[in-house]
Amino acid sequence: MNGADSKEETEEQQHVMSEVHLGCPPGISGPHISRFTISLPPEIESSRFNELFKVGESSTDQEIGFDEDGDLVLPRRRQASRHCFTMKIQHNITSSIPSVGLQVWKAELVLSDFVLHKMCTSTEFDGIVALELGAGTGLAGMLLAHAAKTIFLTDHGDEILANCVKNVQLNSGVFNCEDVVYVRELDWLQPWPPKLSLDLASQERFSWSSSELEEVRKAALLLAADVIYSDDLTDAFFGILEGLMSQGLEKVLYLALEKRYNFSLDDLDVVANGYSHFRSYLREECECEGLEPSSFPYFTGRRINVAEIPQYVGEYDRGKDVELWQIGYNKGKP
Repeated sequence: MNGADSKEETEEQQHVMSEVHLGCPPGISGPHISRFTISLPPEIESSRFNELFKVGESSTDQEIGFDEDGDLVLPRRRQASRHCFTMKIQHNITSSIPSVGLQVWKAELVLSDFVLHKMCTSTEFDGIVALELGAGTGLAGMLLAHAAKTIFLTDHGDEILANCVKNVQLNSGVFNCEDVVYVRELDWLQPWPPKLSLDLASQERFSWSSSELEEVRKAALLLAADVIYSDDLTDAFFGILEGLMSQGLEKVLYLALEKRYNFSLDDLDVVANGYSHFRSYLREECECEGLEPSSFPYFTGRRINVAEIPQYVGEYDRGKDVELWQIGYNKGKP
């Protein structure tokens, strides 16, 4: 057995678990359906999606207190009105490393908050064609479907893709998104565009058509969440990203990631796996100002302040290690 085979076998045997557990019963690994409440933040006044954010009620409990005699005072349950809707997401509670797309991760929820905020406060995403890389359970892309013309949810592996299709079906009543959303296979280790099958009868369930690939050329928006956690994966990600962004319309990528820290024997320190390698691919936008156009292509990056994005998705804690990046691609001078 060579080193690559040994590494793949270890990853298949090693199971990991996301921090995101919404009503998940203990002792099972999945699949499990969680309900995510999406609420319009109090500071946001938006009439663009009144049919989506319907008025509902949520229960809030006051703290238990005592009267002046020291007797226990039981609080009454209060009802607070809010504009909200619910998304159903089927996901695993644990998975092997190659199948982490079966779980819901914190960065995906931050990206969902960003997408919702853009949709509620601007028309930037209205009528666009978009593609999500490493879509996993598909939450962020499905939310975008309410504004976009077409959204391609892409990932690798039949199990992950079938689970994503299931989530599109679970939420078709919320967005009517089955006519807008396409779940497609995208292997980052293969060049873009994917090869087409000439035999229509033998085409796979998640394969691309020539018309869909032409539609991706018109895409202006790319999304990705929690795809940065190893150097090999980062290399593959930027390889496929260059293929996508160098063709067709100018594209922007919004990428959410969570820095995960581990002790490194090479560095003899606690480091965030993959993060430094990710940053090595980017030129900060401020560094490029005033410079002569380069004859070589390169990626530009700008970190977005997550604290300025209101939280729409309930029941999760963002923590301090999630970042959101806006990434562009300079094709260079011909």
